[in-house]
Amino acid sequence: MPPTAGSPRYSPTRVSLARRVLTAKETGVFLALVVMCLFLAFATESFLTTTNLLNVGRQISLLGIMAIGMTFVLVSGEIDLSVGSTYALGGLATGMFIISGWPLLPALGAGLLIGAAVGLANGLLSTYGRLPSLIATLGMLSIIRGSALLLTGGQPVTVNERNGAAPDVLARFEFMGQGYLFGVVPMQLVFFAAVAALGWLLLSRTAFGFRVFAVGGSAKAARVSGIHVQSVKIWAFVIMGTLAALAGILSMAFLPSGQAGRTGLGLELDVIAAVVIGGASLAGGIGTVLGTVLGVLVIGVLRNGLVLMGVSPFMQEVMIGLVIIIAVAIDKWSMRSRST
Repeated sequence: MPPTAGSPRYSPTRVSLARRVLTAKETGVFLALVVMCLFLAFATESFLTTTNLLNVGRQISLLGIMAIGMTFVLVSGEIDLSVGSTYALGGLATGMFIISGWPLLPALGAGLLIGAAVGLANGLLSTYGRLPSLIATLGMLSIIRGSALLLTGGQPVTVNERNGAAPDVLARFEFMGQGYLFGVVPMQLVFFAAVAALGWLLLSRTAFGFRVFAVGGSAKAARVSGIHVQSVKIWAFVIMGTLAALAGILSMAFLPSGQAGRTGLGLELDVIAAVVIGGASLAGGIGTVLGTVLGVLVIGVLRNGLVLMGVSPFMQEVMIGLVIIIAVAIDKWSMRSRST
């Protein structure tokens, strides 16, 4: 018999917590993920194997790292379409620094600074430039892709000893993308877990995170309350650019070769989709790192399951598109229900 207001087991705090858990967007995403995993466990023999699950973790890591950055941007009420190009430029530039003889840390730092600079440019254009972020970052998408093509001359960049990379630098660089922590956990997954933890702390447990939600919820109200709206949005873009470059660097470390005209093409769509599936609102002010992680897992598990079931790659794209449309539709419907 369930506890009532007159029973000793009744606790308003416990009931309130249970209600928040059941009505949270993350709960629905988590349940969808559980149902998907149960279905794949029965439909395929290899889904629940340790090897496959770790492989899924590695496959979603780069997408997840960028999705954490996109969470900050979407919650602040903006959008960034340049992440795929930033991913390419950051990784290729770092690879070129390494084969030019740079030590590992300066090469990594330079690659991350390139990503941060792209984010800063996006932020300035979207705030002080008064351009809609959709247009500003769409333009930057082409500018950055073109810059990567100019930097590389349109030729592939391959990081190896024959091209000039120092053996010790190359070994440590490749470990970042190909290595395993304790010989079991892929290093890319380790980076994703670290970024997710830091992102959660920054967005949920700091004054900056509070300002991001305030700005995304109502920029006018945030400005009246003394929050520097432009600064908050610029920092959100800088975080996004830095994490996109980090993902590009890890991609280059995993497969030490890339081409500016192909690397990261269309990646921004998957990144935005993962965050929206995780419960973030395209209107701003709503979203969590936990929801984003769940959204990334949904996309990763769905792709992996479709491959294991032998579904055509063309059909996989159709199904991913349907998932995105459903997620956005649910977001819009829930916003209407809250406003009525």
